[in-house]
Amino acid sequence: MALADRWLGHWRGDVAGGVTSAILTIPVSMGYGILAFYALGERYVSYGILAGLYGAIFVPATAVLLGADTAMMYAPRSVVTFLLGSIVAQTLVKRHRGAVDLANVHQVLILIFFVVFVAGLVQAAFGAFRLGSFVRYIPSPVMAGFQNAAAILILVSQLDSMFGFRGHVALVDLARHVADIQPLTLLVGLVTAVAMWSATRLPAKPPPAIAGLIAGVGVYYLLSALGLRAELGPVIGAMPAATPSTAYLVGLIALPANADLRPLLPSLITGAISLAIVASLDGLLCAKTVEGITGQRIRGNSELVRLGLGNAVAACLGGIASGVNLGSSSANYKAGGRTATSVVVTTVLMLVAVLVLTPVIAYIPRAVIAGLLVVVSLQLIDRWSIQILRRMAAGEFAYWRNMTVDLLVILLVATVAIAANLVAAVGIGVAVAVLSFLARMSRSLVRRTYHGDAIHSRRTRDPQLMEILQADGRKIAVFELEGPIFFGTAEDLANRVEAAARDGVTFVVLDCKRINEIDSTGARILLQIHERLTRSGKHLLVSHLEANERLADFLRSMGVMTALGSGRVFGDTDRALEWAEDHLIAAALGASEAGRERGLDQLDAMAGLSPEEHDTLRHALVRRTYERGDTVVREGDTGRELFIIARGTASVTLKLAGGRRANRLATFSAGTVFGEVALLDEQPRSATVEADEDLVCYVLTDAAFEWLAREHQPIAIKLLKNLGRELSRRLRRANQTIYEMEG
Repeated sequence: MALADRWLGHWRGDVAGGVTSAILTIPVSMGYGILAFYALGERYVSYGILAGLYGAIFVPATAVLLGADTAMMYAPRSVVTFLLGSIVAQTLVKRHRGAVDLANVHQVLILIFFVVFVAGLVQAAFGAFRLGSFVRYIPSPVMAGFQNAAAILILVSQLDSMFGFRGHVALVDLARHVADIQPLTLLVGLVTAVAMWSATRLPAKPPPAIAGLIAGVGVYYLLSALGLRAELGPVIGAMPAATPSTAYLVGLIALPANADLRPLLPSLITGAISLAIVASLDGLLCAKTVEGITGQRIRGNSELVRLGLGNAVAACLGGIASGVNLGSSSANYKAGGRTATSVVVTTVLMLVAVLVLTPVIAYIPRAVIAGLLVVVSLQLIDRWSIQILRRMAAGEFAYWRNMTVDLLVILLVATVAIAANLVAAVGIGVAVAVLSFLARMSRSLVRRTYHGDAIHSRRTRDPQLMEILQADGRKIAVFELEGPIFFGTAEDLANRVEAAARDGVTFVVLDCKRINEIDSTGARILLQIHERLTRSGKHLLVSHLEANERLADFLRSMGVMTALGSGRVFGDTDRALEWAEDHLIAAALGASEAGRERGLDQLDAMAGLSPEEHDTLRHALVRRTYERGDTVVREGDTGRELFIIARGTASVTLKLAGGRRANRLATFSAGTVFGEVALLDEQPRSATVEADEDLVCYVLTDAAFEWLAREHQPIAIKLLKNLGRELSRRLRRANQTIYEMEG
C-alpha cells in the first residue's frame, strides 16, 4: 500500500515527466538503432529503428518489474550503441563475411541480438557478484579515448546520409566525390544539427532532439513542395511489422544447435563481454550522475542486474542494448517525475508510438536522423581531453609528464579504435594504462630519509648523552615510506637499506605510517632485509604497523612480525628512535651507566656553582622518589616546583581532543630538568608528567626558589642561566628538526 501511495502521490508530475521523456527519447532511439546496424546497409535501416525503439521500451519495463523506483530513464546510449555497431561490422561483415548471409535478415538479426543477450547476462552477473566497483577501475584515459573514437566514427558514419551519396563513400575518397554531394540534402542535415544544437538557447527551451527533428523534416518537405524532391536524399522507407514477437527468442534458443553458425559464437561472445564491460561502466557512471541530479539513492550493483536482465529481455524481443539516459532522466525530473510511474508512462507512450506511428516514421528523411547523430557525436567528444590539450598548450599543468602519458593513452586508444576496432582499442588502452600505472607506482616509495644526528626522539637527555647522539647519530637511519610495498617498489627499498648499511648505519627504522598496501613479494623482501641486517649485527625496526590492522595481520600471516619480534615493532617512529638511541648510548657508555643514580655534582643544572654555593643549593632541594606509573605533575595543577632527574625517566603527555587519548610530547631522562616553565611564568601546568620507571628527582619548590632569589642571588642567577641554556638547547633541536623535516 505504501508503494502504491508513493507511485500515485506524484502522478501529475510523473505523467508530465513521462510524456516529456517519451518525446525526447523516441527520435534519439531511432537514430541509435540506425547507428547499431549501419554496417549492414540500407536494407537494415528500418529494422535498426525498431530495434532502437524496442530497446528503449523493454529495458525500462524490465527494470520497473525488477524493483526500479526512481525517475531514472533508460534508452540506447551512444558509446554502447556504437560499440555494438562496431562488433557487428567487425564480426559479421568483415571477419565472417562468407559464413553470414547478409540477405538473410532474420538470421543476421538473431546473431546481433545474441550479442546483446549474452552481454546482458554478463552485465547482470557483474551486478549479482558485486563487481560493479571493479568495472569502474577502467582508467579514465582509456574511456576518454574510446569515447573520442566513438564520436569520430559516429560522425564519419553519417557523412553518406548528410551529403546525400547514393552509395558508401570512404572518408579517404571524399575529395573525389565532391561533385556527388547533394547540396539540399546537406542543407537539411545542417538545419537539423543547428536546430538541435541551439535548442537550449531558445526562450521556450524545447527538447533538442525534437527541435532538430521538426526543423529538419519541415525544411525537407518544404523543399519537396517546391519541386526539388529529386535533389533530396531518401526517407527511412517502409517499416517492418511493428508488433513485438517471440521469434527472436526462438532463434536465440536454436542458435547453438546451428552447425553452420556455431563457429561464429566465440567471436560473438568475446564481443558481448566487451559490450558488457563498457555498458556496465557507462551505466554506473550515468547512474551516479543521475543520483546527483535527482538526489535519489541508486545502488550500483542492483542497477547493473536490472540493466543486464533488461538488455537480455530486449534482445529476446528484438531490441538493442540500452543504458541510463541522462537527457531523458534530467528532463523527466525537471518536468516533475519522481517515481517509476514516470518510467511506465514513457514506456507505454513509446510502445503506442511504435504500434501506431510506424507509417509516419517511414517518412522521416535519413538526412534528418544523420543531423541528429552528428550533434550527438560532437557532444560525445570527451571534454576532459580537450581541457588537457588546452591547459597543456597554455602551460598550466604542473604535472605535465603525467598528463602527457594520459594524452598518449587517449590518442592510442582512439587511433586503434578507428584503424582496427573498439574492442582491441579498449584492451590495448587498459594494458598501456596498467603499465603506466605500474611505472608510476614503481618509483621509490621512500618519501624521506633522515639520520639520528639530525633528528632525535622526544626523549630529552643531558648534554653528555646528546653529544654521543650528535657524534654517532648517523648510525640511525629512518626511512619514511609512502604508497604500496609491492614487487615494483620493494626491491628498490631493499637496495637503499643495503646502501645505508654499507655506509655505517646500524639501526634502520621503517616508518610505515603512510603505507596503504603490501603484497607477498613486499613481505618476503622485508624478511630478507631483516635477515641481512641481523647477520651483520644490525637492527631493523618498524613503526606504525599496529595502527593498520589489515596490514599487520597480513605481515603476521607472512611471518614478518614473528621474525622481527615484539621488541622491534613500535607504535610510532619516535619510540623506535628512542630505542635505537638507548642502544647507541649503551654501546658507547656501557649498560651499567644507564641505570645508576647521578649525584648532584654530575647534574648540568648545578654547573658553574662553587662548592659553597653547591652546598647551599643542595639544602634547598628535596629528594623525592616515584614508582613506575606514578603521576609526578598533573595537567592543570598550580604547583611551581622544578624537577631535576637523578635516575630514571618521566614522560610528558597531553590529552587529545575528547580526552580519551594522550600524546607523548617528550621524555626526560637522568640529568635533565622539567617543570621550569611553570616556575618561571607562574601559570598552571600545561601537561601531565608520569614516571616511566622508578624515578629519583631533586625538587626545588617555588618557596625555595624565592628564598634563593632573596638571600642568595648569585646562586639563583646561575641556576636561571643553566635553565636558560637547557631551554636554548631544546629550542635549537626543535628548529633543527623542523628544518630537516621541512627540507
